[in-house]
Amino acid sequence: MTTLLELENVHTYYGHIHALKGVSLKVNQGEIVTLVGSNGAGKSTSLRTISGIVRARSGRIIFEGRDISTMRPHDVSALGIGHVPEGRRIFPLLTVRENIEIGAWNVTSRADISDRMEQMFVLFPRLKERLAQKGGTLSGGEQQMLAIARALMSAPRVLLLDEPSMGLAPVLVEGIFDIIQRINSEGTTVLLVEQNALMALEVAHRGYVLQTGSIALSDSAKALMNNEMVRKVYLGEN
Repeated sequence: MTTLLELENVHTYYGHIHALKGVSLKVNQGEIVTLVGSNGAGKSTSLRTISGIVRARSGRIIFEGRDISTMRPHDVSALGIGHVPEGRRIFPLLTVRENIEIGAWNVTSRADISDRMEQMFVLFPRLKERLAQKGGTLSGGEQQMLAIARALMSAPRVLLLDEPSMGLAPVLVEGIFDIIQRINSEGTTVLLVEQNALMALEVAHRGYVLQTGSIALSDSAKALMNNEMVRKVYLGEN
């Protein structure tokens, strides 16, 4: 199996706070890999470090055999890493169409942009109905769809998804996870951070458990779901 993305002994700091303490992980082509952990464990920091929003102080981030550890976020994105941040971060005063088109910032052909938008409408038909609507007036579920569509417009090889179900009603959560599986089945590799550990492990191939900035456990998703510690601490079982 081809390794697409790899972190090697990555240490990341926020000021004096040591957020990632030697994190090493691999994401193979075609996989959904999930990061499981409590709030503050370093899950979002891992994604932010990969995408260049936060720079690792030491260690290496390798994408398709290339060290991207010191690259700026837009250069990381141009290489083929899309990032849907926690809280969606859409542009509330721009229309749905404008938000989606921003995701194709590195695509020069208008025909390609149009083709990709049509692909987004197949995935997210509700967005097509709201093209002229301001992003900030959409429901939470629609804003999450918009954030994912925006990231997919750059045709990423790897999609980093940070808490896609946060704040959504259960029925909408199921729909978002169906979309994640569909995106993956169509060829996009996914690195997923998700508060709903059970749903994340149900759709993932493999997972890593992060505790206070370090990898505590890694295994297949099925094995993690059967792990006694994971079941008690992260899946809510007594």
